[in-house]
Amino acid sequence: MINRTTLTGIFLVLVFQFSIGQSTSDFFSKSDTFFKTYVKNGRVDYKRIKENPSSLNELVDIAENISVSKSDKTTYQAFWINGYNLSVIKGIVDNYPIKSPLDKAGFFDKTKYNIGGKAITLNDIENKLLRGNFPEEARFHFVLVCAGLGCPPIVSNAYLPSTLETQLQKQTKKALNNPNFIKVKGNKVQLSQLFEWYKGDFTQDGKSQVDFVNQYRNEKIDSGAKVSYYNYDWTLNEIK
Repeated sequence: MINRTTLTGIFLVLVFQFSIGQSTSDFFSKSDTFFKTYVKNGRVDYKRIKENPSSLNELVDIAENISVSKSDKTTYQAFWINGYNLSVIKGIVDNYPIKSPLDKAGFFDKTKYNIGGKAITLNDIENKLLRGNFPEEARFHFVLVCAGLGCPPIVSNAYLPSTLETQLQKQTKKALNNPNFIKVKGNKVQLSQLFEWYKGDFTQDGKSQVDFVNQYRNEKIDSGAKVSYYNYDWTLNEIK
């Protein structure tokens, strides 16, 4: 027979799990509404958010107390992808008007955000929680948006656990088929500096960077193409 103490313990665990589930669901739903409201054609309306930051601040408050486990892979990844993108927006809004994230010293590696029960930098979210825990997943680079125009464009919806695989695939294909992102001319190809900075992510299992790109290209690049990298555009991705 189960005693009262055991029943109380079970009840508290169930209440905790329910509240975490509710918070996560609320976070994804409200994030989706936020991105649909303030993101258009790959750009963010920072000015409008600055004028009325209540919805962003609400999301930040919700995200602060959420706990996600990497054992629940899709929820974990979706949470931290959205968390990264929202934190970038928060960092820009806190310093707006600003012309580039690089105009704020330590934007990626010093400024900390209270999210997921941690005080953490943007670089830590990207490199420790996402890339560090899932080193085989190079598609993160096409959904994490650094507020610069050189980055693949931010989308006007949240990343959700139920659709994450489709979204990762879609955004990677979109970026790697964009002639402004992958610049092919004859037997030469210019890649974003993302491919230079994170070369190891794109050359796993003995593949070349061209091999990686060709997995998602409609029009394949010659495997012997000469690869170079064009300079990253750090101009703010704002709606003007």
